[in-house]
Amino acid sequence: MPDHYAVIGNPIAHSKSPWIHAEFSRQTGQDMCYEAMLAPLDGFHVAVTHFRQRGGKGMNVTVPFKPEAYAISHRLTERAHAAQAVNTLTFADDEIFGDNTDGVGLMRDILFNLGFSITAKRVLLMGAGGAARGVVLPLLEHAPCILVVANRTRRKADELQQQFSHRGNIASVDYADLRGEKFDLVINATSAGLHGQLPVLPPDIFARESMAYDMVYGDDRSVFLQFAQQHGAGLLADGIGMLVEQAAESFFQWRGVRPVTEPVIEMLRPGRRSSSVPA
Repeated sequence: MPDHYAVIGNPIAHSKSPWIHAEFSRQTGQDMCYEAMLAPLDGFHVAVTHFRQRGGKGMNVTVPFKPEAYAISHRLTERAHAAQAVNTLTFADDEIFGDNTDGVGLMRDILFNLGFSITAKRVLLMGAGGAARGVVLPLLEHAPCILVVANRTRRKADELQQQFSHRGNIASVDYADLRGEKFDLVINATSAGLHGQLPVLPPDIFARESMAYDMVYGDDRSVFLQFAQQHGAGLLADGIGMLVEQAAESFFQWRGVRPVTEPVIEMLRPGRRSSSVPA
């Protein structure tokens, strides 16, 4: 019998994870199966328990259950503890091991797939919710000159600044404070783009040869990336690479082998890689 894994969320029908992990298992010759599981909004813990009872080895966790996955984990990685959210569960005997691979997925995409260094750069992180919280520590571990967190509700940005101030140079602002500032890397971790909206950014926010990275992905270029292209960003990238890389990190934890991600990214989004914007 193949080992059994799943991604759990609500909604879940849109998830690319089953296809991604099928490609990983085919590529690496691993005997495993991976399914998508829809859990009731009030039934996450029950669904996980039933999956474990059926012999499940591990799960990926997506919206809105990452905080609940954090709560049920017996052991946590430092990055999961920092994010206060878990997207990867590993089951061993009577123990649940929780990790958050979102941040390492983002880092591997930016550093290795897109070839953009973060060290000594000025980085702007837009948003202070769950998506942002999961990537702050990995960003600081790569020693940017400064990491600025901007959020419409300043209090949430301040909370992140206070939580991570001992790990690196991090500041919190609201969007009005960004006038006159320029950044080498601007990351959109807000959900505004899903509704065709964009936080109010100064048009001159992008430094020369800067990168604009949207953690959201879709068939069309996001509102944020359109804005970045129009206002001088040198490189554009969406979140497809992050999606594949965080899945690869989960796969590595479960199976002990790291899949090659580039062909999977290319199959999901031909031409999505970093591209120079015409002058």
